[in-house]
Amino acid sequence: MEVPIADYPAGAALATDLVTTSPTVRGVDALPDPDALAGLLARHGIDAEPPTADDVFAVRLLRFDVRGIVETETVEQAVAGAGVLIGRAALGPVLRRDAEERWQWHVPTEPGAPLADRLAAVIGVALLGVVRSLGHDRFRACAAPGCRGVFVDASRAGRRRYCTPELCGNRVNVANHRRRQEATR
Repeated sequence: MEVPIADYPAGAALATDLVTTSPTVRGVDALPDPDALAGLLARHGIDAEPPTADDVFAVRLLRFDVRGIVETETVEQAVAGAGVLIGRAALGPVLRRDAEERWQWHVPTEPGAPLADRLAAVIGVALLGVVRSLGHDRFRACAAPGCRGVFVDASRAGRRRYCTPELCGNRVNVANHRRRQEATR
């Protein structure tokens, strides 16, 4: 199997979205079953056979490993951790042209490699891309009070503050708005 990724931001987004499915972040597990995992894969354009309950279990374990890499204290730890992920199934990333003749990263994996190992390879390559291009300081903890989420900021500006802007960012904005409203009374 070969998994295409547009570039490291796509893999970094997959890493972030996977980590934020954790009950540590959301309060409930957002990967409760194969359908939820299939939805996550579809949102990231990953074409895979329908996931099984075993795939869900293995991807939940991967989620823990990815979080550990994002929370590393040093760039060396992050690079080593990403290397371990790549080694689970990858044969080495390559560039190939897509249907529109644009160059795209592809991560070939060992034939028959489990879904979690294929995802690990893609995420590992992406995390190395972030370290190389943007720096280890793009691996961050969510700035929302009380949130235990972590994320990889692969944005151009590098100003992302929340693991899930539509959830954590909105909570902070609402709290700030209420505080301002109280102050004017």
